[in-house]
Amino acid sequence: MTRAEMDARGWDAIDILIVSGDAYVDHPTFGPPLIARVLLDAGYRVAIIAQPDWKNADSLKTFGRPLIGCGVASGNMDSMVKLYTAGRRLRHEDMFSPGGKTGLCPPHASVVYSQLVRQAFPGLPVVLGGVEVSLRRVAHYDYWQDKMRPSMLVDSKADILCYGMGELTMLEIFARLRDGKPLDGIPGTCRYLGGRETDAFQLDEHCIELPSYEEFCSDKTAIMRQTKLVEQEMNPWNGRRLIQRTNGRILLVEPPRPPMSPEEFDHFSELPFTGVQHWSYKEKIPAWETVKDSITVVRGCPGGCAFCGLVCHQGRNIVSRTPESIVRSIERLVKQPYFHGTISDIGGAAGNIYGHGGRDIERCKICRRTSCLFPKICPNYNADEKPLMRLIDRIMRIPGVKHLYINSGIRMDLALLQPRQTEKIIRDHVPGQLSVAPEHLDATVLRLMRKGEAGVFERFRQVFERVSRSVGKKQFMVPYFISNFPGCTTRQMRVVDDYLTREHWSPQQVQDFIPLAMTMGAAMYCAECTPEGTPIQVNKGLAQRRTQRNMLRKG
Repeated sequence: MTRAEMDARGWDAIDILIVSGDAYVDHPTFGPPLIARVLLDAGYRVAIIAQPDWKNADSLKTFGRPLIGCGVASGNMDSMVKLYTAGRRLRHEDMFSPGGKTGLCPPHASVVYSQLVRQAFPGLPVVLGGVEVSLRRVAHYDYWQDKMRPSMLVDSKADILCYGMGELTMLEIFARLRDGKPLDGIPGTCRYLGGRETDAFQLDEHCIELPSYEEFCSDKTAIMRQTKLVEQEMNPWNGRRLIQRTNGRILLVEPPRPPMSPEEFDHFSELPFTGVQHWSYKEKIPAWETVKDSITVVRGCPGGCAFCGLVCHQGRNIVSRTPESIVRSIERLVKQPYFHGTISDIGGAAGNIYGHGGRDIERCKICRRTSCLFPKICPNYNADEKPLMRLIDRIMRIPGVKHLYINSGIRMDLALLQPRQTEKIIRDHVPGQLSVAPEHLDATVLRLMRKGEAGVFERFRQVFERVSRSVGKKQFMVPYFISNFPGCTTRQMRVVDDYLTREHWSPQQVQDFIPLAMTMGAAMYCAECTPEGTPIQVNKGLAQRRTQRNMLRKG
């Protein structure tokens, strides 16, 4: 990250520059450092510039001109989510900056950094990656600007956009750039075709056309049609190419890349990360403090909730690391000077999906469901509780490990199908409180959210309290609720409010709904209808949203 480090390696130049909107933490849960390690492992000379002065192109010239190209990412979060609240006000802290300082990452960071690279290194190939561009890979609604935007690839003028989890895709992109090969046909990428390519493009049965960007801006229902089509084509084994006409040219979205193998996941997770923030920072980076004692063991999310962009980015298909790989990572963690015997989390999208997946993968390859768990758990979904139980037992035998907690959040509908595992977690692996996400308690709103049945939360609560009492522990559940979800009326929000009042419960976690790009919730917010076309009430102005928000905040 510094010229001195480059000189110490004996490099006279770098091959690839990674520009990130986060401070540099050399940990596999941080996206840009992970990609940098993957590329370094493949033999490239890689440098990172973290949170450059985004008003000065010279801030990118520390290492000279890269020989192959530049990767750009906003960091671990969409920069607008990082900077602004649901009330469109600036946040008081940036968890991914030293000391939580704000203002070090610009709005729409991927676009700003791409333009900065163009100024600093004219003609250098620019590759976009990360969650921000992954969820903005096609035309989308930007809540904070309150307007429709084209693909971030169009605004950034980068050469290619990588969506989804990018390890394998980035390796293929930079190998082609190194070898002077074209970038067409790479799974998990988008390209904005030039005029000649657009004129020559042939639409066939292997390609789906989305509403054009111009239609997207003029017809509020176009976002619903687009979202349904994108969700339909998200299976990496049967998804088709997508095109979207934008400003007279074609945006071409290749099908998603199939998930990596457990062996590949093991390899990337076990690259020689230091596990700490860069030595040059004088202040702690709050996000590192949160994850430094944790181990990621799962990729993918089976849920497909309407308000969440995780499935659009990581995909539905679960990949779990092998127990042997996890044990090796924990043995390295135990040797860290900051480790004091407590593993804060092993998980991913949820804390109780390790080892899950399709019983028959061939059935998964032809599936077009948006969720493995909604409206009912798929009969082909294997929610076996034994892999995680065995993993926990094995970890607890590692010398130096005193405590192991599950903090990723528990998927309650699955937990009720895993009685022995659920009791084990509640009994031995809860650090005094357990995060759960009922999101709502009204049955109609839960269906709109693509969550489970209304009674799941109460049934799980009874299990939690029974087990806690049986072992003599005073433990608490931390439920997470959402206000102002599209279709939620004041009367339906009162269902949650009345429950909290009746139980004398003041929730610690409340989220006013944010229509994240590319989610079904955003489509419902803009189109003001359900996916089936039924009109719904949508609270949009801050004054309209205040009533429901205040219900939850008063508890």
